[in-house]
Amino acid sequence: MKTKILMLAVLLGLTTVVIAQPQAREKGKSFQGPKHEMRMNDQKGGPGNRLNLTDAQKEAFKQNRLAMQKQLQPIQNELGEAEAHQKTLITAEKPDLATINKNIEKIGSLRVEMAKIRAKNRLEMRAQLTEEQRLKLDAFKGKMNRGGGPEGMRHNMRMKG
Repeated sequence: MKTKILMLAVLLGLTTVVIAQPQAREKGKSFQGPKHEMRMNDQKGGPGNRLNLTDAQKEAFKQNRLAMQKQLQPIQNELGEAEAHQKTLITAEKPDLATINKNIEKIGSLRVEMAKIRAKNRLEMRAQLTEEQRLKLDAFKGKMNRGGGPEGMRHNMRMKG
């Protein structure tokens, strides 16, 4: 009897570990941040494969992404520090609302600055495409936003929840 109970407990424990594994892997993939920004040569059939990019375009996009990452890295670091500081401010014994609000403004301005850099990069990359490639890219992005990709999935989740 004890053996059966012990085996049942081990089985339940292993089941819990197996069920938790895919979620842990997906969670690790979920924060990819700007690394996925305009990834044009995706191996899984992303827009790069459908756009028939030239080698020169691929190299230019690679250089643009690298330059953008160099611009974003210090801002991302500062944003991480500001968000950590926000936790400290909020959990203080006597929180100061003015300081908290000022830090929120800082976080917001850093995010705006990052969005501007990404938008500029997106437009620079788009300018290197032919008219046909731009149309294909727009069609692909439209599908992503309607539920066929990450943005669409987020939109669908908001609609359900």
